[in-house]
Amino acid sequence: MIWPGTNDPYKRKKTIRFLIITAVIGISVAAASSTIQQIANSDNPLKVCINDRETSYKIQASLEVIVDGQKADIPANVGVNDGECQRTIYTLTDDGTIHAEWIEEYPFEIGHFLWIWDFPLRDMEQGKSTIYVNGKESPHFINHPLQEGYHYKAVFTSKDYDTSKDKDFLPEQ
Repeated sequence: MIWPGTNDPYKRKKTIRFLIITAVIGISVAAASSTIQQIANSDNPLKVCINDRETSYKIQASLEVIVDGQKADIPANVGVNDGECQRTIYTLTDDGTIHAEWIEEYPFEIGHFLWIWDFPLRDMEQGKSTIYVNGKESPHFINHPLQEGYHYKAVFTSKDYDTSKDKDFLPEQ
């Protein structure tokens, strides 16, 4: 197969040289970007492991998640990766107890836990979903701060949910 610009040996040499220089520049930019992001996020509590850190700020709260009228199970060990890395927000048991800890006070939010859990928030209707904090609806939705001892109830409606099956179309008796 003949590639454009490779018939003439001089042009072929220039084309290959250009491709090599472009590849080196691309790899260098990617490596530099990755290094800069690692340095910038080294103290970001949402992206680091706390295994080797002394954490003095600790809070504990409970969470209940309802999706389309069904209670969702919150698994144990959310935020704990094979014993190698324990994130700042995690669960130890499957009873809905959330633990958060950091080296100093940090404004953890319920959305941070959902992000670490990989909860499919994009598949939910945000206009039809709510967060209740100690029984009262939160105006902050997933941005409500986690506070020690509070109970959070997240009620989500998925985009695929058919609300007509919740209605009874029989006449009243």
